[in-house]
Amino acid sequence: MATALAAQLAQIAANSKSTLDVKAQKAAHSKSLIFEPRAAASQSFQALYGICRQGFEELCQLDVRFVPFGATLFSEQSQDEDRTQMTAAENAELDKKIDSFLHLAGARLRLMPSIKAVEWLIRRFRIHEHNTAMLISTFLPYHTIPVFVTLLSILPSTLPQVYRFLDPYVRSLTQPPRTILVHQATHHLDFLTALSTYTLDSCRSQQHYPALISFWGGIMTEAVNGRLDKGRSGRRGIQRSNDETIFHQIGPTLSEALVMNKVPGLQIACYMVISVFVAKGELEDAAISALMEQLVTGWTAESLRPGLVCLSILAQYRSAKQISGKVTRALLKIPDLSTRLTEIGKEHNVARLANGLCLALIDRAQRKGDLKGLPVVEALLLSSVLSEQQTAVIFKSLLLAAHRIEDDVDAQSQVRKAFASTIIRLSQLDTDAGKTFTKAINDTEIDIDALEMRLGTDIRPRPLATEPEGDVEMTNNDTIPEPTETFESALQRVSGSSTAPTDSCLRATSSDIFTDLCSVFLSSLAEPEKVKAFDEFTPLQRQPAKETPFYFSFLMRVWSGPYPVLARAAALDMAKRRLKDDDCSGIDFQVLLPYSLAALSDPSKKVRRAAADLVAVLDIMYLGLHTTSGNPPRWANHPLYDAAESLTWITPDVCHKLLRNIITPSLEECVLNADHVVELLHSALNGGSKALIDGDKDKKSHLSHGTRLSILTFLASHAIHTPLVTLKIRLLAPLNQVKGVSGVTRTQLLLPTLKWWSSLSSEEASRVCVQENVKEPVFDQSSVEVILPNDKAGLEFVLDIAKTQQLLARPSFLQAIFSRLQSLWPSMKLEPRHTVAKRMLELSQKDPSCNGDVVSSEAANLLRNVELSTDILLFFLESLQPATKLAAEPPSGKRRRTSSSEAHRGLGTQPTPELTGMLRQVTFVLQLVEGSDPEKHPELLNALFNALSELQHFRVLVGSELGYLQNLILRSLLAMVPAYKNNKSLKIDSTGGHGDLLVNCIQKSSSPSVQNTALLLVASLASVAPDLVLNSVMPIFTHMGGSVLRQSDDYSAHVINQTVKEVVPPLIQSLRKGKLSPLAGASELLLSFVTAYEHIPSHRRLGLFVSLVETLGADEFLFALLAMLTHMYGSTDQIMSFSAEVFNYFTVEIQLQSLIKLLGLIGDIFQPRPSLSSALLGANELGDRDPQKIGFRQLNLVPYLLSSRRLTTQISKLTERDDMEASKVRELYSTLLEDLLVLADSLKQYKNLYNRCADALSKLLNLLSISEFIKAVETLLDRPDVVLRRKVLRAVEVRIDEESQADVHSRTALLAFLPHLTAIIRVSDDTAYKHVAVGCVDKISEKYGKKDPELVTAAASTIAGDQCLGQDDDKLRTMALLCLASLVDVLQDGVVPVLPSAIPKALSYIGESMTSEAPRLEVHNAGYAFMAALAHHLPYMLSGSYLGQLLAVSSTSSKSGLGNEANDARLQCLQLLAKQIDAKELFSALEQNWATASASGPIATLEHVNILGIAIDKHSKADISKNVSALSAIFLQCLDLRRMVHSRPDAGEDFLRQLSRIEEVVDNVALKMIYKLNDAAFRPIFAQLMEWAVAFPKKDMTGRNLRLLSVYGFLLMFFDSLKSIITSYASYIIDSAVDVLNTANPKNPEEHKLWTKVLHTLAKSFEHDQDDFWQAPAHFNAVAPVLTAQFAHSSSVNLTDDLIPAIVELAAAADSQEHQKELNGALLKHLRSEQTSVRLAVVKCEQALTTKLGEEWLSMLPEMLPYISELQDDDDEVVERETHRWIVEIEGVLGENLDAMLQ
Repeated sequence: MATALAAQLAQIAANSKSTLDVKAQKAAHSKSLIFEPRAAASQSFQALYGICRQGFEELCQLDVRFVPFGATLFSEQSQDEDRTQMTAAENAELDKKIDSFLHLAGARLRLMPSIKAVEWLIRRFRIHEHNTAMLISTFLPYHTIPVFVTLLSILPSTLPQVYRFLDPYVRSLTQPPRTILVHQATHHLDFLTALSTYTLDSCRSQQHYPALISFWGGIMTEAVNGRLDKGRSGRRGIQRSNDETIFHQIGPTLSEALVMNKVPGLQIACYMVISVFVAKGELEDAAISALMEQLVTGWTAESLRPGLVCLSILAQYRSAKQISGKVTRALLKIPDLSTRLTEIGKEHNVARLANGLCLALIDRAQRKGDLKGLPVVEALLLSSVLSEQQTAVIFKSLLLAAHRIEDDVDAQSQVRKAFASTIIRLSQLDTDAGKTFTKAINDTEIDIDALEMRLGTDIRPRPLATEPEGDVEMTNNDTIPEPTETFESALQRVSGSSTAPTDSCLRATSSDIFTDLCSVFLSSLAEPEKVKAFDEFTPLQRQPAKETPFYFSFLMRVWSGPYPVLARAAALDMAKRRLKDDDCSGIDFQVLLPYSLAALSDPSKKVRRAAADLVAVLDIMYLGLHTTSGNPPRWANHPLYDAAESLTWITPDVCHKLLRNIITPSLEECVLNADHVVELLHSALNGGSKALIDGDKDKKSHLSHGTRLSILTFLASHAIHTPLVTLKIRLLAPLNQVKGVSGVTRTQLLLPTLKWWSSLSSEEASRVCVQENVKEPVFDQSSVEVILPNDKAGLEFVLDIAKTQQLLARPSFLQAIFSRLQSLWPSMKLEPRHTVAKRMLELSQKDPSCNGDVVSSEAANLLRNVELSTDILLFFLESLQPATKLAAEPPSGKRRRTSSSEAHRGLGTQPTPELTGMLRQVTFVLQLVEGSDPEKHPELLNALFNALSELQHFRVLVGSELGYLQNLILRSLLAMVPAYKNNKSLKIDSTGGHGDLLVNCIQKSSSPSVQNTALLLVASLASVAPDLVLNSVMPIFTHMGGSVLRQSDDYSAHVINQTVKEVVPPLIQSLRKGKLSPLAGASELLLSFVTAYEHIPSHRRLGLFVSLVETLGADEFLFALLAMLTHMYGSTDQIMSFSAEVFNYFTVEIQLQSLIKLLGLIGDIFQPRPSLSSALLGANELGDRDPQKIGFRQLNLVPYLLSSRRLTTQISKLTERDDMEASKVRELYSTLLEDLLVLADSLKQYKNLYNRCADALSKLLNLLSISEFIKAVETLLDRPDVVLRRKVLRAVEVRIDEESQADVHSRTALLAFLPHLTAIIRVSDDTAYKHVAVGCVDKISEKYGKKDPELVTAAASTIAGDQCLGQDDDKLRTMALLCLASLVDVLQDGVVPVLPSAIPKALSYIGESMTSEAPRLEVHNAGYAFMAALAHHLPYMLSGSYLGQLLAVSSTSSKSGLGNEANDARLQCLQLLAKQIDAKELFSALEQNWATASASGPIATLEHVNILGIAIDKHSKADISKNVSALSAIFLQCLDLRRMVHSRPDAGEDFLRQLSRIEEVVDNVALKMIYKLNDAAFRPIFAQLMEWAVAFPKKDMTGRNLRLLSVYGFLLMFFDSLKSIITSYASYIIDSAVDVLNTANPKNPEEHKLWTKVLHTLAKSFEHDQDDFWQAPAHFNAVAPVLTAQFAHSSSVNLTDDLIPAIVELAAAADSQEHQKELNGALLKHLRSEQTSVRLAVVKCEQALTTKLGEEWLSMLPEMLPYISELQDDDDEVVERETHRWIVEIEGVLGENLDAMLQ
């Protein structure tokens, strides 16, 4: 029972928020948002109220809604209220007020007044305990600011379930990241619900703020997104079920939020959530529609645009159907809805929403007659928000809705009118929407004709006749007719009109009555009864129709007019029915034929079918007339037209043949194809009817000439006289395809039509076309096509009317006339062509100021676009007026000669109107010539040269270059010249001075285009008539150097190349005929190009100069060009490189010839009377007569050209062959070598020139193959000239590098050359010569030495001898050592005989390099390179004394300071030694040289130790075990280094500073050795080490301590690295450690270091003891008293970092209660020490022990309590504070308060 009761009491206490414990109450009172706990605990409610009340009053000033809380929560009475004393009802009421206040205060939690106000609620009403969830919800939007962390610190230990996820952040007092909140909302619905509830409550009470809504919207959106991802499933059903579950969970929240129209921010946040949910979820259309309806229910002006965006997103995930009525009504209320949607559509996809809206609005208009939405539909269709498919669907919906409108909805026809207006506007659009509408009409199944009549309009966009032979589309040009009266009233009204028996509807006087009857007729078409009533209408004269023309003329005008399809078809049907009546039999109705044929070409198939029926009836009627005899009466014998006296009639028999044989058999084809009737008539009138009637060979089907002429005349007569333009177009379509019949042309018959049409003014023509809805250009084209190409009358008429003033107002007709003339041109004969061309030239030059712009432009275009004959062009050129006639007479007075420039200045430059007109004509004619393919008209050449001559006069008159005109003539001339080359019968007039004329053009024109074309013409003429241009060619090239050569375009380059290729060969040929040599004669030509070199674009130079040299002849002129370039611009890198590029372009033979001639030219420079050089280089000029300067420039070129890789490759290939070409090259090479040597001998007196010759010689020798090269070298090395021999040998050295190692010939030749080189080394006294020879030996040996070791060994012996390595020259020594290093690599064991002499010298030289006054770095590094090679390949040769010497000299090198390069060389050698030398030899040498190394400084010592480490790493465990004694000796020396250095009086500060670093390296190396030894091998060494460490005279305590400091430094790393493995080794150090601790004086810096090392070493041993080593009493008792005794040093040393960790680790290692009690007893004794520092240190030690060992250590708490109690009242404040911390730690471990125990 006691246990159960205790548990219940404990549970009550845990849940209770009140306590009687004073301390607990004080702790609860200390919970504060503002104050530190200590300060808060001491505050009274009265003081706190004053602070918080001030904050509340500031809040009230910010927002008056806070004022009511001043009477409740913040009243004076609130200071005395205690929640624990309140009833449940009072607490509930208080909670409501607190919730309300927190909602309101949430917006201002970043302000201090708000925090102060909340502080009062926390401190007085403890809302952090009683209203925890509400408080957290209020602060949660601010979870990233510091105040939230403060809030977490005061929350109770048990949080509400929904906020339990904050527990880790409460414990760690860190801010929860946003991702945690999103994760919680995603996976725990209760948190999302709580957050939503809080937000909605704030919004309901109008206490919301932007930060809260933004926070809720973000969390809600991401949570919904996460929940949707979480609910993903591969099965669609499960997926949909999961999404619906989420929808039901969040739906109520969204529904309530969407209708809060006073909180638009919340609505917009909901839009975001909805958008994400719909985009990722799988919702049915019904759910999406419900969301859409809910959305539009509550939106406001502020949330309208985001709402529309959200609505468009919802629509995207809903099927493409009309939106609901509720959404439609809401959208209709939006002003400028279409504009808003269009603007949103620029950023979002609103197509699906706009589509659904349009469908809904159309349906609403059809069913309810609500027309408000039709403008919106139209606007959306015109915008770009809908796709083409959606637009088509809406168009179809419009048509269907218009068709389904019921009378009860549209009793007043207002809805139909609105639909018709909308449809018409959309159908007439010339945009993609209009095209889509047309397609929708074609795709729909509605009877569009019936719909047109139902709406009273023509809704289809009908293309008008666009081709002459096409049909005219009939459309109603009017808008919707206003039905002002019913059909019966209209019939009654028109019945009063009277018509005479002779009236015809095809006359002008019948328009009024026709219009009235036509309107009645159209209104009757909707119902057949009305049509029948109209047919019987008296004024229509149906009964007397067989005698009077009115009835049929009315119907003909209707079916041929711009009326609806139903009207046209009905008119044809009425005519057909009337003809079937008996009273019409036996009458000739031929007038109906043209109109019936025209109806067969109607674009409507329905009309064509009715027309076919009518033609079939006519065919039957004419069949009856054909079988009867006599002439039947003709219908419409009375005048049918206004002027029908000349109307042509045909016999019934011709009508019968036309119908029976031509038309009737193909009626079905005519119905199917509107163009078929045109083809039938065209074929019949041209005599080809038989082919069209299914191969019928019956002669009756063939139309005779007379019949065809009758039909042609008959149809032409009606085409002329009918007033209907549509009929004219349809009849002209077949007639214009007939040239003529029996000598009668169509132009003769139809010209009146053209004349009538041309006689109309612009307004009249437009009026006629508008009346019949015909495009004016269509009839323009049809009317002009009546003109035939060679009909004189027709052409004359057209040419005459083209220049009339009346036609200027009709540009379309003018264009049709000129287009017709252009199309007729190919078929015209010569005379008509000439006439038309002459007239067109006159029209084209018509003064633009006389309103003749259109005519002149059309005439000019015609001439440009037709093919003009040579005669016409020649006529045009000869018609040009000479310039001399236009020049003003010179002033009277004395005549004097003037230059052209003076004449230019003398004449006025203001052109007269006559001159301007003449220039315009010249320009036009020259353009025509150029555009007429001048190469086809070579006969114009002389005339064009005359025109060019005349242009020179025009230049003077006008004061302009007239470059364009000159270029026109020059281009035409250039195109004609090839014809003279191909056709020898054509001759060029050589007396015309054409060459001078072209030179004049080139020199006096500043236009690059003129210059280029003139140069091309000169080049072309040079090959056809060279005599014309050769006399003037030099000025041309001189001018080119300053103009054309500087251009960078491709065309200028082409011009130059053509000029050079065409002009230079005849020029050189003419020079060869003269007395002067071609080279000297062409020097001026070369000079012009060389002078222009720097101005020629860089990418053009090579091609230009190569072309020039090829044209001149490379064998003669290549060297001259290169020499002139070098002479003028010097031997710069650019010139050299360019010269080599040009040089390499040619063959080897030409290259060698050019070099020989170049050497000859250089030799000529130094002659007393130079000849060739004076002509090419100007070397005889006094101002530049410096042969050395000139020769040096040229000699610089020779070696550069000889170093060409291409030349080398080609010569190598040729010398391997044995043919004529190779023989020729060898001969040229010999000549070149001989000339070069001769030139060198002649220039010995000039050192710089002689050196260049030597360079050239070496380059020349490199041209040969290696074997040939070596032979030549051996010959040259026999010459006495030392400088020459060095250069040759250097050339050999370079050549060796270039040779391939795999080349057998190279190997053989160079190995055979080795004895020669060794002989040079032995015999020669020239050190530089020897140096080059050694380099050659080195390279040959390295490449080919392994193939013939004997030869190389002999060379090695020579190099190692006194003649080479033994010489005093450092460069030679360096080269010899490097060569020996290479030979070691090549020969390896074969070089051993040489080493006894080479190694000592090398070691000696290394030592000497550091002892001399100036360091000899090269010798030093070369020596180490040799030693490194030996260490790598022959390590056994470096054993014994050599190794010791090398280590000793290396120690010296390390302190010599030769630099990084020397250090790298030394270290590389030493590292190789460590890896390659035998272990015993190396360790022995290291032991012996330790003293030397340590005496040489810290660098040498470090290198020594590093070598040891590398060796230990390299060698195996067995090798290390075998040499353990040597290694231990080395390490003992290393560990004694500190003592040794301190004992030296000359020890430097640098060495002392680096001792620690060296010891660290030594310790690491020692560990490497230990890792390779086993315990049996290492334990004796360790024992020896410890004996050695303490075996030191006691009188030298400093030395002993220094040695022990190094040893314990090693021991610290040893125990720390090997850890528990070597714990037992601690037995060897106990005595030494105890001795040090007992004797050391920490006040001494050196002894303090040792004391510290010993403590750290013991601590590491204690820490890693896993074998209870220190638990043994012997070991524990040995160290524990000593350690505790060290507290006596606390006054002089800080024991926290050294002693205390050691004691703590010892207590942990001695895991025994007895040992711990013993240790604790010793410590407790120190707590009563008189020294404060001792007591303080022991207290800190006890703290550390408590922390480390916990309850295990506190088992001795009873013994400690008295001491703790005493320490609480210690005299020293620090000790008292640390004691308090110790107590807190103890309470933390035990979990109970020590106060009672300590009392």
